[in-house]
Amino acid sequence: MKKLINDPAQVVTDYLRGLSLAHSDLVAISTDPPFVTRADKDSGRAAQVAVVSGGGSGHEPLHCGLVGPGMLHGAVPGPVFTSPPAPQIHAAAKAADEGRGVVMIVKNYTGDVLNFETAAELLDMEDVAVESVLVADDVAVEDSTYTAGRRGVAGTLVVEKVAGAAAARGDDLAVVAEIARKAAGAVRSMGVALESGISPTTGQHTFDLDAGQIEIGIGIHGEPGREHQPHTQAKEIIEGLIDAIARDGGCEDGSDVLLFVNGMGSTTDAELHICYGAAHDALAARGVNVVRSLVGSYVTSLDMAGVSVTVCPMDDELLAAWDAPCATPAFTRVTP
Repeated sequence: MKKLINDPAQVVTDYLRGLSLAHSDLVAISTDPPFVTRADKDSGRAAQVAVVSGGGSGHEPLHCGLVGPGMLHGAVPGPVFTSPPAPQIHAAAKAADEGRGVVMIVKNYTGDVLNFETAAELLDMEDVAVESVLVADDVAVEDSTYTAGRRGVAGTLVVEKVAGAAAARGDDLAVVAEIARKAAGAVRSMGVALESGISPTTGQHTFDLDAGQIEIGIGIHGEPGREHQPHTQAKEIIEGLIDAIARDGGCEDGSDVLLFVNGMGSTTDAELHICYGAAHDALAARGVNVVRSLVGSYVTSLDMAGVSVTVCPMDDELLAAWDAPCATPAFTRVTP
């Protein structure tokens, strides 16, 4: 294994240090326990509902790289592919809270669900109002290695973006939670791996693939998917992912959608845009209108070679929230 790290046990700590040095205008970090909050909390701006998310590391820039104006107020990184414990989540949410309550965006993995739930109970005991929003956008499998029910994957970014926009415009706790749940209920994703990632702590691949095979329906923790298939052209692979999303109801004829093509960690920009073109064509063939796009590696699985496709039907409310400005280390939108 060759990785640009120092001590495998300090990967998360070293990452947070570098993030804070590079983006001190946007984020502040705590090291004990580790979490990220916005640098502008005490800048004199109006208080907002705090939008907080987190989970196991290895998915960067999700979640820590998405902290900043218009998006997350706090992010909690656990060890690689391991949920942060409840006290760490509680500390992060307390630090992010601005007196108007906290919306927790939780990917549907068992450890995350249990630990965020416990943290919410602790906050409630301290009279901090909390709403939790579960993201379960993966159409590939039910009841996988890490979760009961569908996994929360790249669609999490969409939920975080619209919730952050609602908080930034001054909406109250119930409204921020409502739009987050609306996005979470609409968004659907599915991924494919050409090769699994390599854990910095073990030096091992997260799963094995025979030469010439790809894994359809992978999760972001390196879980194997629903089946192996022979490697073929990008067009055929992506059409298969869109077909699975469409069968789940995410691509209705005549609908307007956001199309998000996400790299899993080591997929090149050229490959991602080839896949985007194939996904766009597959949606157009179904009468689906792509009205917003995002291409890039935002929700990764270490250095996995692969891609996920996310489709989210968009109405005027979700479009306005998606288009609202934000500024984070990894994702920035500027109002035209």
